[in-house]
Amino acid sequence: MIVPYGHVVILAGVLFALGMICAVVRRNLIMMLIGVEIMLNAAAILFVAASLRWQQLQGQVFVLFIMAVAAAEVSLGLALIIYAHRRTDSVDPDTYKLLKW
Repeated sequence: MIVPYGHVVILAGVLFALGMICAVVRRNLIMMLIGVEIMLNAAAILFVAASLRWQQLQGQVFVLFIMAVAAAEVSLGLALIIYAHRRTDSVDPDTYKLLKW
């Protein structure tokens, strides 16, 4: 059974919207990081679906690149969040006003 391309596009759109809402609305650094991860996964799903629809392998190769970027983003982001939590005992982004101009 093959999933229609339109359904995959809708799934990717819904996932991207949920990730964007999670990244914008939540006031927790970890939840913001998870929102960005969900958006990257939505883009990856859409690339895989498009590569299968048009029989081009470049989309799947690009998904490998997205997975590498996501892994680097999570590792660096979590390290920064743990460091910031140890310094301020909070994961609220409003407490980090030292980085602003």
